[in-house]
This record gives sequence, C-alpha cells and structure tokens, in this order.
Amino acid sequence: MGAVVADDGPSGVKAPDGGWGWAVLFGCFIITGFSYAFPKAVSVFFKELIREFGIGYSDTAWISSILLAMLYGTGPLCSVCVNRFGCRPVMLVGGLFASMGMVIASFCTSIVQIYLTAGVITGLGLALNFQPSLIMLNRYFDKRRPLANGLSAAGSPVFLCALSPLGQILQHEYGWRGGFLILGGMLLNCCVCGALMRPLEPPKKSDTTKEPAEKKAKKKLLDFSVFKDGGFVIYTLAASIMVLGLFVPPVFVVSYAKDLGYQDTKAAFLLTILGFIDIFARPVCGMVAGLKWVRPRCVYLFSFAMIFNGFTDLMGSMSVDYGGLVVFCIFFGISYGMVGALQFEVLMAIVGTQKFSSAIGLVLLAEAMAVLIGPPSAGKLLDVTRRYMFVFIIAGIEVTTSALVLALGNFFCIKKKSEPHTKEAAAEREELNKSEDKTPEDAKVDSIEVEQFLKDEPEKNGEVVTNPETCV
Repeated sequence: MGAVVADDGPSGVKAPDGGWGWAVLFGCFIITGFSYAFPKAVSVFFKELIREFGIGYSDTAWISSILLAMLYGTGPLCSVCVNRFGCRPVMLVGGLFASMGMVIASFCTSIVQIYLTAGVITGLGLALNFQPSLIMLNRYFDKRRPLANGLSAAGSPVFLCALSPLGQILQHEYGWRGGFLILGGMLLNCCVCGALMRPLEPPKKSDTTKEPAEKKAKKKLLDFSVFKDGGFVIYTLAASIMVLGLFVPPVFVVSYAKDLGYQDTKAAFLLTILGFIDIFARPVCGMVAGLKWVRPRCVYLFSFAMIFNGFTDLMGSMSVDYGGLVVFCIFFGISYGMVGALQFEVLMAIVGTQKFSSAIGLVLLAEAMAVLIGPPSAGKLLDVTRRYMFVFIIAGIEVTTSALVLALGNFFCIKKKSEPHTKEAAAEREELNKSEDKTPEDAKVDSIEVEQFLKDEPEKNGEVVTNPETCV
C-alpha cells in the first residue's frame, strides 16, 4: 500500500501520460515489489530464526512489523528529504541503505540486532525509495493514473511470487545468513530504479513572469490543514484500522501450513499462489477504476474490496488442510490486489491533487502505528492460543470494520460535503458565461465610438507619415 512530499514539482507542466513515464512506471513497479513483498518474503526465514535464537512467533513477527512501520512511518522524513534534495538522489541513497541493512543483518548474533538492521535500516531504505517513486508516478500520469497505479502496484505480487520460493531455496542452500546476504545484494537494484526518475522540466518563462514567481511564498513542507477535511479524517481512521489486520494473513499463512505438517517448499508455495492471483487483480482493478462511471465512485469500490478481504480472512480461519489454504490464498489475492490498486487513487479523489503530497505522508504516519501493532499482537495471540483460527478471525473483523467506517463515513459526510463545492463551481461557470456573452457587445460599442471619433474630428487625426516606427 502507494509516501510523500511537499515538493509538487514544476508548476505548469502537463503530465505526459506516456513517453518517459513508462520508464518511471517500470521503476515504480520494481520499487513497489521490493517495498511490499520484502516484509512478507522474509517470513520464510522465521522458523530458522526461532530455532537459532530460541524465541517465539511474536518475536520474529516484529521483523516484518518494523519493516512495514518504517515504510509507513517515515513519510514526513521522506517529505523533508525529497523537498530538499529531489526524488532521484533520495532514492539512490535509499537503495544503499536497504542493501546495507540486509548485509549487516547476515552477521547479527541476536534478534535485537536483526530488528535494527533488517528492520530499521532496510525499512528506512525502502521508504526512501517507495515514497518518491509514487510522487514521480503521479507527476507523469493524469488521465491514465488509475491504470498506472494498478500496474505499479502489481510489482508487489510479482516479487512475492519470486522472492518467497527464492528465499526458501536460499535458506536451504546457504542458511538464513547467506540468504540475507544475497537479498541485500539484490536490493542494490533500487539504485538503478532511482536513476530512472528523471524530473519533469518546467516550461521556459519570460523575464516578465520571473518576478512574481520569485516573490511567491514557499510551500509548506507538510500541510496540516488536510485534517480540516472530514473526508480525509474518515479515510485516515479507516485505513489505520484496516492495516491492523491486512498484513497479518500473508505473514502467518506459511507457518500455518507448516504447523499442519506440510513441507517447507509446499508451504512457501502458498505465497506464490497468492501473489500470482494478485498480479492480475491489481491491473484489472486499475482499469475498472478508470472507467467513466466507476471513477467518481471509487470510494465505494474500495470499501467493497476491504469487506471482501475481511470476509476472506474469516472464511480462511476455518481451513484445516492444504486445499483450504489454497482456496483462501486465491480469494485473498483477489481482494488484496483490489485494496492495493485503489488505496492511493481513493485518497487523491478525496483530498485532490494539490494536497495529496501532504495527505499521503500523514496517512502513512498514522498507519505506521497500526502496522507496528498488528503482526506482533497476532503473534502474541498465537503464542497464547496455539491456534491460527483466532489470528485470522481477528484480522477479518478489523478489515471489515474499516470498510464499514469508510463506506458509512463517505455516505453521510463526504458525499454531502461535495454538494456546496458543486454549487459554487456552477455559480462560477455561470458568471464566466455571462462575461463571455457580454464581450461581443462591448467590442461593438468600442468600434462604434472609434468610427464616430474619426468622422467628427478628421482634422485632428491628420495623415499617417510613413517612417520606420509607423511601418513597424
């Protein structure tokens, strides 16, 4: 789940909706894949870490939780960095941080050291890549933005399909230390993606337009006025509740299968199934969200996606064999893909393009608190009950509750709030139309006055003398 900064880029630049934007989209695809798939993919190493350090499920779950918390909670920090240095330099540094964290983690001797390296350092590096890439994507696409968001979000399931079995192979061949080291080398590809983020060039301005631009007040680093928007508050509340349970099933489904007595490779294959379904769900949902009738109602489509996801968790809690887990992963992949494709599009529809950069950073900061609690609390529940059923039930209830908050809040608050704006816009259009209607009449009056002036006072007008100035 989409980051961000107060740096809106050069004003007056139209989104190309293509061209180099496709290269930017490819970079976003890679970055999104690493950012969202990595916290889930490292879960294949949890069994090894439990055996080596003598810890519980809740202790290992903190690794994924810290990764996601850093990805979400560093929104304001990324805003400051990008506003000061630009998207490309920040992403290059972020790629180095992400790689360095995993490399150092391969030499750790305690779980706390892994929290600091694989969790904090790698999480910060991924955040410094993910958030600027999302900003660049929204600068390069406008009309095709829902489709672009869906395609870039598809990077998460694609990488999940690849990283999960790859992690299993690396663990089998090289152990968890060798696996962490190789994954750290792979994360250097984030630097390559950062190099693709070419900033849009502003149009050349004449000398007359430079002075007002220089006098223009500097934009706020973070615009807290978005909290005055009831729609934004409702969205933030719903999203925070949602992420409490959204990331829990992918983190625990592999361990669930292993507890049922299935082989490690077969258990890891569940994430591949989930990711494969998710690959197609995100672009398709992006295309549907871009339809003329659907786009104004994306909030309700997003609410449906969350209800679908929560209901899938509740049904998945009843799985007692591998077949049941496969069915769960199929439906979870569909609903999870819909949520991933719509979350940023819905937020932009609520707050608008101008405030999106501040709004997304603040939303992610609020979600970070929930992400930090979600998987560890689920792991603690598992340690106490030793049953995965309760973990999946709690996750389903949380996601379903968030859907109801968003849908009902939108129906009673956001929809009613939009009516005054519509009336104001209609009034403005009427005034513009009236002024346009008056323009031809005014022009006629002016021409009549000029003709009358020429007829009444010909002696004052005289003849036009041909000289260089009058010729020009």
